[in-house]
Amino acid sequence: MGTCWPKREDKSTVARPASPPKCDTFATMKLRLLLPPTAALVLCAAAWLYAQPAADPLVEGLRLVEVASVADAAEQLYGQRIYMSHDMRPILTAKFAGPAVTVLLKKEEHHEGAAASQGMLDAIDAAPAGSVYVIVLEDGLDIAGIGGLMSTAMKYRGLAGAVVDASVRDLPQIKRLQFPVFSRGIVPSTSIDHYRFAGANIQVTCAGARVNPNDIIVADEDGVAVVPRAHAAEILKKAQELDNTEHGMVPFIEKFRSIRDAVAKFGRI
Repeated sequence: MGTCWPKREDKSTVARPASPPKCDTFATMKLRLLLPPTAALVLCAAAWLYAQPAADPLVEGLRLVEVASVADAAEQLYGQRIYMSHDMRPILTAKFAGPAVTVLLKKEEHHEGAAASQGMLDAIDAAPAGSVYVIVLEDGLDIAGIGGLMSTAMKYRGLAGAVVDASVRDLPQIKRLQFPVFSRGIVPSTSIDHYRFAGANIQVTCAGARVNPNDIIVADEDGVAVVPRAHAAEILKKAQELDNTEHGMVPFIEKFRSIRDAVAKFGRI
């Protein structure tokens, strides 16, 4: 999908969570003796939270707005479609946002086993907490791109979610984990011996939307959109305006019982 965005220098970074403190300083040891165990644990947790680096405000903001407003914002500002196709659906109800870690697998029959797909696993182990794993399988709607084991690794590494341009399997495990996964289908098949790892953190086209590493993925029950990092601030601001307008229309419609008058007053549909 050809898309022409104005160039802008990208200085955004994704904060990595620091390790929890051990709370072993003289002061905290003394407090442990003076405070009940529960209070001491609360104190340690508060100290750890205070020590965390500031979260990315763009990611945090985009997590709060509706994906429909994000899609509308990009279209109104730039005339661009940034959302994925209608069949990219959640395994369970979820809403998340995070910077993209991309993986591409290409179709190839072979007998090398899992070694040919090692790169997709390495990408999980290298992904920062809070990121979104975006995996694309070439012509892969009848192949499971991820399953229960990869989902377990992503959950316990602190990833925000996964978006799979293919199908998934091991639904009971994924649902038990409560790990947010969007995919284009559900199948029992495997990619092993049928696909080969072709790259990580490269530009991919996922369900019709172009994704670059570190673009911000936003997802909710309406679907998935990809916010180009260079335009995230403008798109977020516009999406917030659209959200506020639409949410303000609801009580107006309830009171006056007219969608026509609401649209005339607020200019939003």
